[in-house]
Amino acid sequence: MGAIQLSYGIPSMFLAPLRRLRLLAAGVLAAGLLAGCGEHAPSFHATDITGADYGKSLALTDHQGQPRTIESFRGKVVTLFFGYTQCPDVCPTSLSTMSEVMRQLGPDADRVQVLFVTVDPERDTLELLAEYVPVFDPRFLGLHGSPERIAEVAKEFRIFYRKSGDIGGQYTIDHSAGTYVFDPEGRLRLYVRYGETPENLAADIRTLLAGSR
Repeated sequence: MGAIQLSYGIPSMFLAPLRRLRLLAAGVLAAGLLAGCGEHAPSFHATDITGADYGKSLALTDHQGQPRTIESFRGKVVTLFFGYTQCPDVCPTSLSTMSEVMRQLGPDADRVQVLFVTVDPERDTLELLAEYVPVFDPRFLGLHGSPERIAEVAKEFRIFYRKSGDIGGQYTIDHSAGTYVFDPEGRLRLYVRYGETPENLAADIRTLLAGSR
């Protein structure tokens, strides 16, 4: 083979590049191991929308007549759902789901605030909200505002709603059916699609609560 030296059958001219490759591979492996020892982003069942550029403000009146914003509930996980009291299925189902979530959370439920924003302010008076919303859990709050204010808040949260079949005031309302979830710092974190199980939602809320301790 002349002047070419062999090491385990590998020509010496290739040994230096191979050593560099081994060092590079070792560095990549070490970085991976260090990353594995660090913090991971939490995993959720719902859609993680952390950093969303919408849903940043909320200013309405609760069914007890108190002005409320997201900051009113700092230190708690907040769930936000838009609906109306005469809704035949989606709204009571969503509120019933949240009632079961609160039951599953046990003592941690005291660190959760469920909010129900009416998209039917003409019919859903504060008095009616006060009768309807607490039926599902006495801690739940209904939120009300003028039709113009409700429209502004719905736009801020990208909520669609529209009256259907307005005949002498007898109408239903088509509306978005998802739930938003804020962490205890008041940051919008999750979008929960309609039909999510109480078990999955409770697990996601526990993750948000654990991150605030």
